[in-house]
Amino acid sequence: MGIIKKIAAVETYSVRLPVLRKGKPIESCHFEGDDLETTLHFGLYLDQELVGIISLFLKSNPNFSEKNQYQIRGMAVLENHRKKDFGKVLLAHCEKECKRQDVDLIWFNARTEAVGFYEKGGYQKTGTPFEIPDVGEHIVMFKKSKNE
Repeated sequence: MGIIKKIAAVETYSVRLPVLRKGKPIESCHFEGDDLETTLHFGLYLDQELVGIISLFLKSNPNFSEKNQYQIRGMAVLENHRKKDFGKVLLAHCEKECKRQDVDLIWFNARTEAVGFYEKGGYQKTGTPFEIPDVGEHIVMFKKSKNE
């Protein structure tokens, strides 16, 4: 099923570029907060090839009252490795990490075409869809990390 390792922000670019920033310059792969000590990047390796990535940013969304929030950004799996549950594995890894760090809530801006995938993982939509320029339509999704 692959191995998940903690990686540096720059290592995510080999997956971010073809999946999330296709046709854009490599500089577009850098996200604000990528290099903060509180930001975590994980890579899923299959036979030593990086095939999937996900990043966790310590960032609060003012629409939620929970104190300790992490935002997922830059989740991507290379096209020829999709439909193998790698996205589900990456998401589960982040959820486990958030529980370990006593995070109250996980949230992210989901591409609208990926909403069904996240709903299967127990995430809920909130608000209305919005456009991220040069990226596409998104909606905020969330999941409480702690069992209340």
